[in-house]
Amino acid sequence: MTSKQRSNLKALAAKEKPIAQIGKEGISENLVAGLSDALEARELIKVNILPAADDADNLAANVADLLRAEVVAVIGRKAIFYRRSSRKDFQHIEF
Repeated sequence: MTSKQRSNLKALAAKEKPIAQIGKEGISENLVAGLSDALEARELIKVNILPAADDADNLAANVADLLRAEVVAVIGRKAIFYRRSSRKDFQHIEF
């Protein structure tokens, strides 16, 4: 992903609200399944990482690996993830 694409995705995510929180419980199967469904429906999601959790950058990278997604950015305690939807009847995010 180029820096321009990353910048465009960050701009789109700026007005979005976080859809989930990752806290002291860490990464569960249900959390990964929910985030994967959300990525399939939206392509771009924002997640809160609570202070009780580990380092936000490492946690975001682990979640992205499990989701087969890309970390667009980690800003403070918020992580933005992107994965292109496989749905055919979907208006995909254009770069």
